[in-house]
Amino acid sequence: MKNRKHSGRMSSRKKRIMALEMFLGLLLAITVLAPIAWMFLSSVMQSVDLTAKPLKLIPETVTFERYRQIFQSTTTSDPAFVFRIALKNSFIIAVSVTVLSLVIGTMAAYAFAHVRFRYKGGLMMLILFTYMLPPAALIIPLYRIYSSLHLLDKKFPLVILYLSFIIPFIIWVMQDFFGSISKSFEEAAQVDGATRFQTLLYIFLPIARPGAVATGILAFLMSWDEFFYALIFTSSLTSKTMTIAIEEFNGKFTIDYGMISVAGILGSLIPVLITVIFQKYIVMGMTAGGVKE
Repeated sequence: MKNRKHSGRMSSRKKRIMALEMFLGLLLAITVLAPIAWMFLSSVMQSVDLTAKPLKLIPETVTFERYRQIFQSTTTSDPAFVFRIALKNSFIIAVSVTVLSLVIGTMAAYAFAHVRFRYKGGLMMLILFTYMLPPAALIIPLYRIYSSLHLLDKKFPLVILYLSFIIPFIIWVMQDFFGSISKSFEEAAQVDGATRFQTLLYIFLPIARPGAVATGILAFLMSWDEFFYALIFTSSLTSKTMTIAIEEFNGKFTIDYGMISVAGILGSLIPVLITVIFQKYIVMGMTAGGVKE
């Protein structure tokens, strides 16, 4: 009889805990998704509904005219056309930065993790120091250098600029991941006559692929969302990025909330798709590794 009462109390307690967890999960989901839902609603609302008082949470009419304007506008002075070109520029820059930073950063991270050389610790600290420097402290000397070399308002120099702070991040993350992989893999490869590069390419990279993919996605997001350097070093349509184009929807006397919402939805779409596609590698990169020493 006592066991039945005890089990009944435990079952009731588990139900209360489960109900509390479901409530907290629902509250968290609402908190996270509510701004996104409102941004989408704002993108399809009429301007009258967006500025109505009291605010209308459910629009009377729905329009996708702003999306059509983004993809079909051909007027160079139209902010919608500027945003479409800037979105393309951001994608080119972000992909270039991701690929180059992964190639350079992965090789450097492997060297820091498994190659012995003098001043390795000091050099690693110096790399981390450059990553931690605030952009405002570097903007004036960088601008003078770029101006003297005629590198302003171009995409590839902006890629190089982004590499200066993304490569240290790649090295910092990947060298820990490579360091967790047992040296027995490297010793076995050396016995078979493999070079350092072959060991990295055929042994370590397949093992570290989840970590490399997860780190590459973070590098993509860092360059995709960057605003400060793009604001200073770009001015024309040939190199202007998405973050700068969104800012231009703020007029001198008015703010186009609808177009800002459309730009936010489209600007978020590519990172979300990349994250969904490589979700498996992101989880593996956070939890997996090689054989621990």
